[in-house]
Amino acid sequence: MNAKSSILLGVNVDHVATLREARKIDYPDPVEAALVAEKNGADSITVHLREDRRHIQDHDVERLVAVTNSRVNLEMAATREMIDIACSLKPFDCCLVPEKREELTTEGGLDVMGDVDQLSDSIHRLKKSGIKVSLFVDPDPKQIESSRLAGADAIEIHTGLYADSLNPRDQEYEFDRIKECAKHAKSIGLQVNAGHGLNYENTALISAIPEITELNIGHSIIARSVITGMAEAVKEMKKIMESSRK
Repeated sequence: MNAKSSILLGVNVDHVATLREARKIDYPDPVEAALVAEKNGADSITVHLREDRRHIQDHDVERLVAVTNSRVNLEMAATREMIDIACSLKPFDCCLVPEKREELTTEGGLDVMGDVDQLSDSIHRLKKSGIKVSLFVDPDPKQIESSRLAGADAIEIHTGLYADSLNPRDQEYEFDRIKECAKHAKSIGLQVNAGHGLNYENTALISAIPEITELNIGHSIIARSVITGMAEAVKEMKKIMESSRK
């Protein structure tokens, strides 16, 4: 971890694996990309192990946990299979997310309020294995309160509606929701992370919110790395984030 960072960057390398799986070959390697990212400003590496294994594979997670120097954050659904895998591999963090087989990417936050008991059981198992647990939630105070009730250590606020807003008024509204929910979550003892849809144009506002500890960003960094290389793409994003805190 970069100890001097005022805000942390988690780099999601799923889409390196997406490119690999397009040809069902052994390159490009998401683990290699992760090692480059952490040498150039990443404080953690995020991967989403999906039920259909559309990009990241089990052996990718196993290798990441074994070889990276930064924290590994495993995104996953709260299913028995995934909880068993996490408890076996023991990444530093797990972020529980909703998952639908037909979606292109995660479409929204968990309904924690409607599923407190099951999520509490999953969180208990993960924490018993020494894993820190966050829940991916929409910027909704009720979901945040429920996350604390379920026993989560942290939340990751879904920034998708903010990122996808088509006009400044809508974006400002979504930004205000995120800002207020970040403040509320921290006030009740939750670590606050955020992510989804963040890119080189819209990240600065979110990273300036003082209650947010870490941003998890994937697609935009991997897309930029196709042109500039992974090292430069990570450095550029980290510079944007840190400049927003000055």
